[in-house]
Amino acid sequence: MTPGRPAADEPEDGAGGLVIFLNGTSSSGKSSIAVELLRILDEPSFHIPVDAFHAMRTGQEIPADRLATVLHNTWRGYHRAIAGMAAAGNHVVMDHVLSAEWRLRDCLDLFVPQNVVFVGVHCPRAELERRERERGDRPPGLAARQLAQVHAHGLYDIECDTSRADPLQCAVRIKDFLTNRPTPTAFQRLRARQAPTT
Repeated sequence: MTPGRPAADEPEDGAGGLVIFLNGTSSSGKSSIAVELLRILDEPSFHIPVDAFHAMRTGQEIPADRLATVLHNTWRGYHRAIAGMAAAGNHVVMDHVLSAEWRLRDCLDLFVPQNVVFVGVHCPRAELERRERERGDRPPGLAARQLAQVHAHGLYDIECDTSRADPLQCAVRIKDFLTNRPTPTAFQRLRARQAPTT
């Protein structure tokens, strides 16, 4: 390899990959949209859900006094894994639950804001409760408890309602949005909100 030149599998321009950031409550339909996005996106992309990180953790029971720390560290690790994949030039579809305020702040600190498409995935409470009952693998009322915080920041690049559009329709809307993304992005505007004033 010539010194100073990238390897054959490294991008020439050093640009980071795009992060399509799906945020919504449990059972709102994020993973279903992500599956359709991977099927229709033009560029090779990875779907990296936070649930996959929780699933990789050891199956042994975590003592109650350590549970909060273990979960916090898992979320922090997830954010850094996404940032690392994007920094290496990979396109990533992540599905997330911003049900704690610090999670958004952490992502704003880590991600390149112009490379993030922030997608609000909405679903009415009654439909969320119906989906939870149908799934049977989530604590009853989990999604309803998350609703107040998940969308509290109130700012997205694009939003969808999965009670009105199916996963493929949502994915097509997101893909169409990618061809003409406005600036500043939602992440750029949210970062500006955080910046200390002098």
